[in-house]
Amino acid sequence: MEKAYRYRVYPTAEQEQILRRTIGCVRLVFNKALAARTEAWYERQEKVDYVQSSAMLTQWKRLEDLQFLNEVSCVPLQQGLRHLQTAFTNFFAGRAKYPNFKKKRSGGSAEFTKSAFRWKNGQVYLAKCSQPLPIKWSRQLPKGCEPSTITVRLEPSGRWFVSLLLNDPADETLHSGDSAVGLDVGVSSLVSLSTGEKIANPKVFDKHYQKLRKAQKSLSRKQKGSRNRDKARLKVARIQAKISDARIDHTHKLTTRLIRENQTIVVEDLAVKNMVKNPKLARAISDAAWGELVRQLDYKALWYGRNLVKIDRWFPSSKRCGNCGHIVDKLPLNIREWDCPNCGTHHDRDINAAKNILAVGHTVAVCGASVRPDNHSVKGQLRKTRKGKKQKPKL
Repeated sequence: MEKAYRYRVYPTAEQEQILRRTIGCVRLVFNKALAARTEAWYERQEKVDYVQSSAMLTQWKRLEDLQFLNEVSCVPLQQGLRHLQTAFTNFFAGRAKYPNFKKKRSGGSAEFTKSAFRWKNGQVYLAKCSQPLPIKWSRQLPKGCEPSTITVRLEPSGRWFVSLLLNDPADETLHSGDSAVGLDVGVSSLVSLSTGEKIANPKVFDKHYQKLRKAQKSLSRKQKGSRNRDKARLKVARIQAKISDARIDHTHKLTTRLIRENQTIVVEDLAVKNMVKNPKLARAISDAAWGELVRQLDYKALWYGRNLVKIDRWFPSSKRCGNCGHIVDKLPLNIREWDCPNCGTHHDRDINAAKNILAVGHTVAVCGASVRPDNHSVKGQLRKTRKGKKQKPKL
């Protein structure tokens, strides 16, 4: 199984100069190739593929004003063109938007394949660098494994990271059991379990909001292109990096715990990109990182031999009584507890939803049945027809 191990790097002054030059050349080649492909289509209705882009790169290296492209390793430049080809493939397949130009303030990355680095005595020697990368080995690589691809990344905050991609033959499957749990994600409580436990939302963004707001206000007042603006931008990037690190760390610990304790985990297949379009809840939903939570559960379940079941996002898990199955017509978000009008059972909104998710997850895992009741319709939803026209809301 292919895995990527990410480490912090503290390059020397000479190495940092070479890496920054390499990342800058990768960004330049990517942007020039993107501009050339866009121009070819809109002006001449021609499609440019990777082979033609590679031929363009050869011509660019011969130009007098682009001779600096020959001073860096050619492998990251070719990998940048391959990434551009992948971006266009995803765009034409409808999986992504049209590729954007890379910006210097966003940092950047350079990918090195086996022909552009050496792995010797547990150290990494990149092309054009005589000394090994001073990597802080926070954890050991699997024994007998050597990286096949190395990616060096510069973050906007100025930190350097390296990712080592390798094929890990170790079997990390955990001992199988019978425990199963349903998860209902939320904002006040990040996750509510079908066992009755609620895991609080750390709300990392709110803890740093005032500090970030002050730094961004200071950045907006600096003159564009000035050195003071670069210093202010770096300060904002460091605060944002601290927020991201805390959020990712909490998510990793939570998902690892859920994977180790349960054989089957059931979640809702939520469309987070559509949910963040609500301006009142966008910041809270983004801070909760529901998409990252499900993504980590997905690949960790594959690593450790667990089962992750996703149910239909339209299933009324919150409005359905877990005792008798009655579905209430309306249940606003401000109502956290409610009584079933049919059987009188008192429900906690989140715990009841988690129990319903678990019950439906068993059905989906066993027979793949539809989880939406036949008599339940989604009201007020504008759904596109096959011809691309919008239907009127059902009354």
